[in-house]
Amino acid sequence: MATIQNKYQGNLRTQAQHLASGNTIITDAPLDNNGRGEAFSPSDLVCAALGSCMMTIMGIVAERNSIAIEGMEIETTKIMVADPRRIGEIVLTFKMPAIAYTAKEKALLENAARTCPVAMSLHPEIKQSVSFNYQN
Repeated sequence: MATIQNKYQGNLRTQAQHLASGNTIITDAPLDNNGRGEAFSPSDLVCAALGSCMMTIMGIVAERNSIAIEGMEIETTKIMVADPRRIGEIVLTFKMPAIAYTAKEKALLENAARTCPVAMSLHPEIKQSVSFNYQN
């Protein structure tokens, strides 16, 4: 059974609907690729999916091990390359809450992020540069 239905709306815009929930998102081609840049581009969504997946798997590990991560943030930078035009690198910088994490907790969380399903699904030529900034 399908999970997503996409429709082309014209002018380089698409709409995707999550069939189970009915939620929708739109994409636009970016300004540097003939688009309006009024929404996430498809490649932006790949980067957002990577960050969201990392946070989700970290959340599962955190709940399982009673580790607080509420308020965690990620700043993501997408670096495109040419020939062919594609994502060359995704830079993710985590800002962790001001908590004194133990070395074991840091290792658990960082491993969870780096081995999330989206990270493991991306082509190995897409460099994933991940750093963690701890506030304590």
